[in-house]
Amino acid sequence: MTQSIVVQVGQCGNQVGCRFWDLALREHASVNKKGIYDEALSSFFRNVDTRRSDGDNNDISGGKIRSLKARAVLIDMEEGVVNEILQGPLRDVFDSKQLITDVSGSGNNWAVGHKVYGSTYREEIVENLRKAAEHCDCLQCFFVIHSMGGGTGSGLGTFVLNVLEDEFPEVYRIVTSVYPSAEDDVITSPYNSVLAMRELTEHADCVLPIENQSLVDIVNKIKHMSHSGKLGAEIKQSSTIISGQGGVKGQEKPFDAMNNIVANMLLNLTSSARFEGSLNMDLNEITMNLVPFPNLHYLVSSLTPLYTLADVNVPSRRLDQMFSDAFSKDHQLIHSDPKHSLYLACALIVRGDVQVSDLRRNIERNASSLQSIMGL
Repeated sequence: MTQSIVVQVGQCGNQVGCRFWDLALREHASVNKKGIYDEALSSFFRNVDTRRSDGDNNDISGGKIRSLKARAVLIDMEEGVVNEILQGPLRDVFDSKQLITDVSGSGNNWAVGHKVYGSTYREEIVENLRKAAEHCDCLQCFFVIHSMGGGTGSGLGTFVLNVLEDEFPEVYRIVTSVYPSAEDDVITSPYNSVLAMRELTEHADCVLPIENQSLVDIVNKIKHMSHSGKLGAEIKQSSTIISGQGGVKGQEKPFDAMNNIVANMLLNLTSSARFEGSLNMDLNEITMNLVPFPNLHYLVSSLTPLYTLADVNVPSRRLDQMFSDAFSKDHQLIHSDPKHSLYLACALIVRGDVQVSDLRRNIERNASSLQSIMGL
């Protein structure tokens, strides 16, 4: 089984990452009833025996779960969010050796994050990444989560991307970038985004752009559906993907609902790496099959359904609607309309007990309405 490392940079990156780890733990807990450290858990978590005191060599390869540690590196030049994580219910999932923080922040300036803090913390970043990689038997890829509008996320986030390319050239770099909306109140965010885009184009293997305004629209859509009763009697409001019920936080903060959407997208994207399945695909296959040229690596992502499936068996009628929604402009995580766009390549990740015949039927049904070079 392969392992992946998540690198969370900046306030947005760490908040989204925190939601991802919370959801991943809950998902594994619902499946792993016996508390055994298996290959599914090892893909993103280490099993550490905290009773042993032999430095970093206290990992346990199997058996009962002792203490799970996320395969992650947390970086932020303003320590508020990281301190909040360390004081919250997820504090035992991380330790101080995985953290790199400062106190002053990057002042919403790409150059400060990339040039000033990048050169200052380069050795520490490399050391933390190296230690995280040494705990992996077969390192598959790095997931970088950051925002494009802030100084640390855009500047230091893209600097980390450069470091990963220099130090681990053979390991894939998959980046989730959250773009600011047109109404962003940070005056420098457009400049930060443009400067960071150049670095993403040159140094990332695959980029999943997420637009803030699209997240706001999806949140509003879910709330409207919940209040109007359109979700249906069998679907509870607490089962929507923006709900934090059952999570680690009590009172939700303004961006929690938006962060939950991004975290759910990452959860679904990594499901094939975390669980076994008859049609599972390797994470690196996403890059290999969907990126036709090195610089054409920006992928448009969508998410459906907008609620958590309570049943594992997906009825054919609901599956048909999910396929239609996947190509609807209302479910895209950036502002785009797939019906009026040209596809170079397309991948559909389906979770649950679904018949292959139903998948093929829906692919054929949707292929005729989409403009695609290669076909679905």
